Amino acid sequence: MVSIEAAEPNLDPTTLESLREKNIILGVINLGESAIEAPETVAARIRRALKAVPPERLLVAPDCGMKYLDRSVALAKLKAMVEGAMMVRSSLSSAPLSRNKESDWKSLRRHTSRFPSNQSRP
Repeated sequence: MVSIEAAEPNLDPTTLESLREKNIILGVINLGESAIEAPETVAARIRRALKAVPPERLLVAPDCGMKYLDRSVALAKLKAMVEGAMMVRSSLSSAPLSRNKESDWKSLRRHTSRFPSNQSRP
């Protein structure tokens, strides 16, 4: 398994071609800026990577550094990542997604509410 930050450096997906036999954890959320990506932007990053890596070997993740973001920004970026991944997944599969996005987000908020706020970061 190989983890690669790809969003902030705008990694050329052909770089991944030599890793086709590995499972790739691909950073698709740019944590170098606080602007929230649109799910369509995330989906485009995933689709670019799928030109070089088979879908069964690709796992999406944020780039490194989420702990430095304000909680609301981090959650919005994660939401964009999940929605972008769901867009790509639905286009790859003929079966409709059975997941309920609203319940997923309620669950994410419930599980992350126990973490301390990131308000005191430098």
